[in-house]
Amino acid sequence: MSFTVDFKRHGIGALHDALVAFRATPEDIARRCIEQYECTEDSAKAWVSFDAVQLLTAAHAAASRLARGEPLRGLEAVPVGVKDIFNTADFPTQMGSPLWAGFTPGNDARAVFNMKRAGGLVPGKTVTAEFAVHTLGKTLNPWAPERTPGTSSSGSAVAVALGVVPAALGTQTAGSIVRPASFCGVWGMKPSFGLIPRTGMLKTTDSLDTVGFFTGHAADLRRLFDALRVHGRDYPISDRAFNDAARQQAPQDRPWRVGFVRPHVWQHAAGYAQVALVEWLQQLQADKRFEVVGATLPEEMAECHPLHATIYNRALAYYFKQEFQQAGLVSPVMNALIEAGNQVSPASYVAALARQVELARLMDRYTRDFDVLVTLSTAGEAPLRHVQERPDSALMWTLAQLPSVSAPVFKGPRALPFGLQIVARRYNDPLLLNFVAEAVQRGHLPASSFEQVYGAAAGLPAAASTAAPVFPTTASGMATATTTANELSTA
Repeated sequence: MSFTVDFKRHGIGALHDALVAFRATPEDIARRCIEQYECTEDSAKAWVSFDAVQLLTAAHAAASRLARGEPLRGLEAVPVGVKDIFNTADFPTQMGSPLWAGFTPGNDARAVFNMKRAGGLVPGKTVTAEFAVHTLGKTLNPWAPERTPGTSSSGSAVAVALGVVPAALGTQTAGSIVRPASFCGVWGMKPSFGLIPRTGMLKTTDSLDTVGFFTGHAADLRRLFDALRVHGRDYPISDRAFNDAARQQAPQDRPWRVGFVRPHVWQHAAGYAQVALVEWLQQLQADKRFEVVGATLPEEMAECHPLHATIYNRALAYYFKQEFQQAGLVSPVMNALIEAGNQVSPASYVAALARQVELARLMDRYTRDFDVLVTLSTAGEAPLRHVQERPDSALMWTLAQLPSVSAPVFKGPRALPFGLQIVARRYNDPLLLNFVAEAVQRGHLPASSFEQVYGAAAGLPAAASTAAPVFPTTASGMATATTTANELSTA
């Protein structure tokens, strides 16, 4: 049977099956990546650099390795996009800033090294926001170019959404994996803080920066996670948690306990998004394998957004003080954040870090009562590029250092994607991935990011009217259908 390499149709497991059966070669996989890059890049602008010759050379080396009978590794011959804040030995690392144009570190970041050790190939560097902060780069939303692709890790999300690569590296300090995944309609994972090493990459905030990734297929989340993360007894806390079978295995003698979270930013979510989540939860609750309960977060979690701003702005002011001396080459947004950070006293910063630790411990205790929490990834579809995104909960889980996954579940009134966010206790990443796998198997989550058609291709104009949402809202701004959510039992 013939096999045509297509990253939208085939996850990494299927690609490897084709390699083993001699129905495809590493060079075939590389050529597909190059073809997709060539037919999408002019319109998407997802890449800072891309080297087809270098990719084919690496694919040939992978083919020679397999021809010698060496074992197939987890990411063997798989092109993986790399956000342009990770050091790479073979490409410049420019961090979205003209101040670092042409900078060549001469080494690989630890995450890139881990990816290559697992057999992954680097075709190039994906676009990031300036210093992985808020200023949009050149990348366009693939389904509606006038709308944001999600800022910081946008190039990686778009490269996966267009089938240029099966997976790509990203980072999250607030919501820079979850939001691009949501707005571009792909799977995104932000693991527990610290599980994927940060050595050899841009640092913005010590206690928040988290390495994660995007994939086109749900089954590839675990494959990427296991390839990139730390392993073994040198990391005793995570190692102990991961080897606790009672903590990580899917429940056998009871249903999954799923907490429905409406955080303090819930009122900012569009009515259609609120309704979509409630309807999805009703579907899930109809399956006896899942128990859905209302989950009221500790009231202290309402502190997260201002607390995050204190930590974030002060850290930016410290780490980018040299760049700030050349403010004319720094965006107004970045300059404003640095200026705000300069107003934060050392005592206030230390107090904010201490409070972050307290909230992380609080959420570690709270999340023990649930297998997973679910909420929206973003407040709805992607806003216009010049419009600030509505507040969402993504940075709350980052601040609390919890693992989260954005699943490409929903489609809004403009036929644009927005995601379902699934959160778990810190170091319960394997349990989170087990939940995703079972929910996919039982038809509650999509196996692929490519099951829905978005934007103009869906038969609706991508630049549809920005009139009121499809569903009516109450005076409080919550969709009237959210009264149904109150019928879900309360924890």
